[in-house]
Amino acid sequence: MYKYIDRIPLLPLAVAAIFMSLAPFSPEPHLLEKSRMLINGELIKPIDIFDLFWHSFLIVLLIIRLVRYKQSRQTISDRK
Repeated sequence: MYKYIDRIPLLPLAVAAIFMSLAPFSPEPHLLEKSRMLINGELIKPIDIFDLFWHSFLIVLLIIRLVRYKQSRQTISDRK
């Protein structure tokens, strides 16, 4: 599975992750709204839980990609 994640270009993934985390732009981004609901214990409806996962999926994918990128760079520098 990691080999597929490693193939994803970083810049388009970062742009998509930022866009999805801020969508919709008004009145309030869903990720912020759903995070607030989660902290307050109000995240009960299945559609709200789905929204939280939907808007945070690319951010999690980007974090995994960046960690894998950093690890691969360290491995290359260790070989030298």
